Amino acid sequence: MPTYSFRNIQTGVVEDKIMSMSSREEYLKTNPNLETIITGAPGLVKGTGDRTKNSAGFKEVLSKISEANPTSALANDFGKKDSTSVKVRDLVQKHREKAGGSITE
Repeated sequence: MPTYSFRNIQTGVVEDKIMSMSSREEYLKTNPNLETIITGAPGLVKGTGDRTKNSAGFKEVLSKISEANPTSALANDFGKKDSTSVKVRDLVQKHREKAGGSITE
């Protein structure tokens, strides 16, 4: 249930109450000396973290992108892992560093 903040119009005292929206409407009708105030944005929390896994379809999309851009950072994580691909990425990175990072993809 949401938390609502009410301010007493006469005293200025603010208090928070946890109730449903319909209960809030009824509470305001029975207490005409109170007004609803907004104290901040609602806390929206999603249960994601660093342990989430990408779906197989999304991994396939990332793999296709990394194949099209074999020297990108994405290719290091999702690109081909065969020895030739790894050597090419390492060689490009070596020359990129040698050139002072001026070589772009």
